Amino acid sequence: MTSSIPSQAATSLVIKYRCTGGIAGTGVDLEARMTPQVTAGRMDVRWDMSYKSLQRFGSPGFFPEGSKLSLEGVVNASGAWNGQLEPRGDKTQGQLVPGSYLDLPEGLTDGAALDRAGTIRFEPAGLSLKFTPAEGDVKINSDDSTDIQYTGAWQWDYTAATYDDYLKDIRWTEGLDATAKLEFLGTKVSYIGRREQDLSKIRVKIDGQVVTSGLVEPGKDSSGNPMTGTKSQEVLWTSPQLDYGPHTIEIVNTESKRAYLDAFQVFISDVPEPPEHDKTTCTMQNDPGAIDVTVPGSTPTGTGTQTPTDDPGTDPPTEDPNDPDPNDPDPNDPDPNDNEADSGATIGGDFVQVVTPSGTATATATVTPRSTGPTATRYYRAQVANTPSGGVETGVAPDEDRPPFGLMASGMALVMGTAGGGLLLRRRRAAHAGGAQ
Repeated sequence: MTSSIPSQAATSLVIKYRCTGGIAGTGVDLEARMTPQVTAGRMDVRWDMSYKSLQRFGSPGFFPEGSKLSLEGVVNASGAWNGQLEPRGDKTQGQLVPGSYLDLPEGLTDGAALDRAGTIRFEPAGLSLKFTPAEGDVKINSDDSTDIQYTGAWQWDYTAATYDDYLKDIRWTEGLDATAKLEFLGTKVSYIGRREQDLSKIRVKIDGQVVTSGLVEPGKDSSGNPMTGTKSQEVLWTSPQLDYGPHTIEIVNTESKRAYLDAFQVFISDVPEPPEHDKTTCTMQNDPGAIDVTVPGSTPTGTGTQTPTDDPGTDPPTEDPNDPDPNDPDPNDPDPNDNEADSGATIGGDFVQVVTPSGTATATATVTPRSTGPTATRYYRAQVANTPSGGVETGVAPDEDRPPFGLMASGMALVMGTAGGGLLLRRRRAAHAGGAQ
């Protein structure tokens, strides 16, 4: 079915994607609506994205506000413009923890300049996603038993009335070899707890390995002197700089004395390129077809078709009987001496869209072209200099106000010639008959 719609309206294709790996986990379904838009001198393609199931892209770790989810599509263009467009879009995320779902960009766009009229076919292709972590740091509270794995006997206390612990609570243990372990993505990590008198010594491991042979001594101050009071939210140990990626930190209580864990602090240095392990590739699950966009232009001038004659070089140009001034080649041309305005095709402001999805059914939407300005038109004089009047095949009636003198004269000459010829014939026959006698 074909329908005429305003030029501001748009025709879209619906593409269904299945994304796997990276931040997609076991799989995420997306739907994209691809809408090409063509205006004078430019074409743009917009994709609007949405989740199509309960599954969402998930945060791969703990990140401060400012991380980005980037989507990049591929559109193949052919016809009057050949190449690929890559609609892109970013969405800035809030503070994230593992499992937080990621918001999609509101739309993906890309465009290119047009320099001629014609038909362009747009066909959607692949889609990929990238997650870029924000630079900064985030703290993981000791109460977060979902992300921090505890072994041994650990207790939890609410401490707002007495100490300034992070988020007003703390974990503690007196069990030998009790551990607390955190998996994280980042470039550095710190262990935060209390300093006070007679605490257990702590061994710290990164990725299962001891970084230094020395143990952390929370029972001493930063100068190595025994504590006489209690200090909260103390940074007890910080790792060296790490390559960005997945890591683990583990603290181990080495004595049967009290040990505290208030929080872990994860740092992310500037990551210029999205990590490969967080990237996701999406594949199309349907055949959306294509959209043909026809970009109209003004008719190229100076190339009007003329009927061939015996001598086209001497035939005067065709004259438009409705042209008020046949000597003006274009009454709508403000500058008839400017040949640039009258040569070549120019792209108009409207376009025609034809949706051609694959399959048995074809849906078509048409936008009626509308000129954005006056179109220059040339007129040519008729190849017959004077139009005959009254002929059988001219379709023009005789002029009743003027006697047909030429026709009358031709008729008189014919009658006189006929009469004279008959008289001469009779005389010859009489002379012949007399001679026979």
